[in-house]
Amino acid sequence: MCGIAGIISPYASLIEPRKVQKMMDTLQHRGPDGEGMWTNEEGLVCLGHRRLAILDTSDAAAQPLHYLHYILVFNGEIYNYLELKETLQKHRYSFSTQSDSEVIPAAYDFWGKECLHQFDGMFAFALFDANNNELWVARDRFGEKPLYYHTVYHQRGQFEQFVFASEMKALWAIGINKELNGTMMLNYLTLGYTQNPIKPTQTFYSNILSLPPGNYLTIHPARGKVQMKKWYKLKESKTENQESEVSVYSPSGNGGALIEQFADLFATSVKRRLRSDVSLGTSLSGGLDSSSIATSLLGNDIKSLDTYSAVFPGFAQDESQYIKEFQTYYNHTDFHSHFITPTADDWIDNWGKLMYHQEEPLQSSSVLTQFMVYQLAKENGTIVLLDGQGADEVLGGYKKYAHWFLQQKLLEGYGGFAKEKELLKQNNFLDKWNLKNYAAAFMPERTALQLQAKAISQQKNNPFIDKDFYNKYHNDDTLQKPVVKKLEDTLYYNTFTFGLQELLRYADRNSMAHSREVRLPFLNHELVEFIFSLPASFKIKDGFTKWILRKSMEDKLPASIAWQKGKIGYEPPQEQWMKQHTIIEMIHESRKRLVDNNILEAKILNTSTKSKSAHATDNFDWRYMSAAAIL
Repeated sequence: MCGIAGIISPYASLIEPRKVQKMMDTLQHRGPDGEGMWTNEEGLVCLGHRRLAILDTSDAAAQPLHYLHYILVFNGEIYNYLELKETLQKHRYSFSTQSDSEVIPAAYDFWGKECLHQFDGMFAFALFDANNNELWVARDRFGEKPLYYHTVYHQRGQFEQFVFASEMKALWAIGINKELNGTMMLNYLTLGYTQNPIKPTQTFYSNILSLPPGNYLTIHPARGKVQMKKWYKLKESKTENQESEVSVYSPSGNGGALIEQFADLFATSVKRRLRSDVSLGTSLSGGLDSSSIATSLLGNDIKSLDTYSAVFPGFAQDESQYIKEFQTYYNHTDFHSHFITPTADDWIDNWGKLMYHQEEPLQSSSVLTQFMVYQLAKENGTIVLLDGQGADEVLGGYKKYAHWFLQQKLLEGYGGFAKEKELLKQNNFLDKWNLKNYAAAFMPERTALQLQAKAISQQKNNPFIDKDFYNKYHNDDTLQKPVVKKLEDTLYYNTFTFGLQELLRYADRNSMAHSREVRLPFLNHELVEFIFSLPASFKIKDGFTKWILRKSMEDKLPASIAWQKGKIGYEPPQEQWMKQHTIIEMIHESRKRLVDNNILEAKILNTSTKSKSAHATDNFDWRYMSAAAIL
């Protein structure tokens, strides 16, 4: 895990190593263990790297890494590097380090750009091919590792300068201005959106773009040319046999085989993510996802485990009871349990630092909680942590997915629909079901248009948005909703278009703020592709979400965790915190700043603050604080 940066230009006079050095200095938190810089002979490419040493901590694995005629700066991990090295060695490639970095140029030399499909990993890297004078910049399938860039064009289709870095603050450090993207800000303040579903390159700054997940850039420095190409699209290979009641439950039937296959893929993902030459632990919230990861860690004969948890005694969403039950279940294990209970004072003390690292607005104070958990890991010397992001998006874990699943079941037959509807209610995964849901099942296209119209109306009728700001920046196309005909449609949308990216940004910035590495076993691409190939009833069944994960873990976890009813969101007591006097003052100051920038109307200054829970849909005062912090 590291920080990377670079400047590319057809004009050697615009390549300033001191600026790359400044970017590296800004990214020191991402890589406190070393730094390096390289400029090509023509002086058209300068690459910088900050190192967090995880695999092969020796100087031999420092970057920029030189391999054959390639130069690499790399942020992330290639988890299957050992398997790839073995394959490449059979084709006479040799390696001089024990790191995963060398695999990238060797794989590129052998497979070309198709090598990306060989990688099980999280990554953003820049690879210069000295023979072809070409720079190749790529990002992983799901966007676990970030990459931002700013381009100055000399004329249409030819850039004068191309600058990239792992974080936007590195670009700001060398004089690139913060030019607010008004449409992104408007959509966030009124609806809570932190992404543009129709333009994945957009950030909250109009002059800084993000390389979308599963894409790469091919850059020709001498010609000032850059081209983007999407390299990853989800493979869906539907299982040959539709499940039946018998086959799902029978270990010898198709269902049992699929459960076993899921369990094997998940176990492999976890095992690969244990590869490390430094200390390793895991987050443990007490929920199904983090408990499944911890169980898999113990399945790898780990007898001593460091776990990191945020708990809130007395708060309705506190999960400390489940953490204790998990540890009691594995009483033979030497747990080093580390707990933290964030408070309103922690919010006040950490707010500036949190927003400095996040760079863009946040949905709720849950992000602060995560920030402090990774800080706790740093204080206790754990460098690598496994975490559960992605499970809810790919396995249908949120309560909202029950609606889409039932709409699909309704079209398949009323009997199955009625049974699942009742069970989901009993298990507290379904809050309501009304005529609108029936209509959505039979008219998905019309429903999508109605949902978009509702969002447009909510935005237009917001009483506090400055009218000129609204008129200048509203773009109804950015509020479009997906047409959902089956559960997988909305899972795909939240995984690849709108939703997961936000959570991955939080995890990356929060962990790297403390020079920690976070690894996400649920985002192994083979596992995700397998899950998407399964019928919907392997995700939601018998009134439970994430059914196949529960089935695969039911003999390895306490029943209270494996078959826990209802969804406990990862959240602190934000509503209580927002009643604290200092936070109320912070909200008022944030409102004033937004008024001064002609984003909100002045009448907001005479309106009382409203305390809201972390996941409330009308969390406006939180948004005001978050938005003001990035101006």
